[in-house]
Amino acid sequence: MKLKTSATLISIALALGTISIWVGQLSYSWLPPQASAESQLVDNLFSVLVSLGTFIFLGVTGTVIYSALFHRAGRYDLSDGPPIEGNVTLEVIWTTIPFLLVLWIAVYSYQTYIKMSIRGPMEMAHMHKLEVIAPAYAEPIDEATESMTNIEVEAIQWAWIFHYPEKNITSTELHLPVDRRAHLILHSPDVIHGFYIPAFRVKQDIIPQQNIDFEFTPIRTGKYRLRDSQYSGTYFAAMQTDVVVESMADYENWLFKATQKIPSPAPNQAAIEYAEREQESAKAGWATIVPAAAPIVNYHP
Repeated sequence: MKLKTSATLISIALALGTISIWVGQLSYSWLPPQASAESQLVDNLFSVLVSLGTFIFLGVTGTVIYSALFHRAGRYDLSDGPPIEGNVTLEVIWTTIPFLLVLWIAVYSYQTYIKMSIRGPMEMAHMHKLEVIAPAYAEPIDEATESMTNIEVEAIQWAWIFHYPEKNITSTELHLPVDRRAHLILHSPDVIHGFYIPAFRVKQDIIPQQNIDFEFTPIRTGKYRLRDSQYSGTYFAAMQTDVVVESMADYENWLFKATQKIPSPAPNQAAIEYAEREQESAKAGWATIVPAAAPIVNYHP
């Protein structure tokens, strides 16, 4: 009888494991396309967490349903249940397994963060002493560091401004070469903003009056969306722009064309909405501030 019960439980566990792994692989399709080296690492971690969550959900739900169907008391049975003392071995097992599982998830998540090597508000200069995992570069580390794309990013209420110091041009659209490490210097003169590109799976809060270094590696050409992930005021939803990842030849061609353009004010959705609000001030029941002046840039979409 015990052998049959054990075989049944093992079969159920294998079936749940198979379903959980399938759902974990399916989770890749729930997210935007993987457009950066970091996105692959994040999606792998997310898939593992989905698989574990599915296994636990199905196991707990199945146990509850089975108990409700086959071990419920009779309709008129008002007697007490059997006086069970408890099972020390079972309690040790169901305490140890979750503890080890959470510890493993923490280590795996930390390793993923280190592999991403996105830097952030702290330079973490000491991390190279502990580093035993190759960062998420699309090319060898030395080559990627030497050929890094450096861009200054300014987040204002409510617009993104990108300055390319090597060519001394400014744009309201972020252009990046594919398979090349991007190094951004993030700055905000007013409030907290959030630099967030869903397709890249990278996000960094921008603290006012601080320069924050941020790095990632685009690996897929295309056009993606940059959003402000922090509520930065009335028109923060309009603070969006495109991120264009292109070949090195197309990137250099874009830089050349941008240098030929005379700087001019860029259209600003927040300013447009603010102007419309002022025309209908009697209907506007909420307070706001005047959006920052339209940025003067070489290129805007």
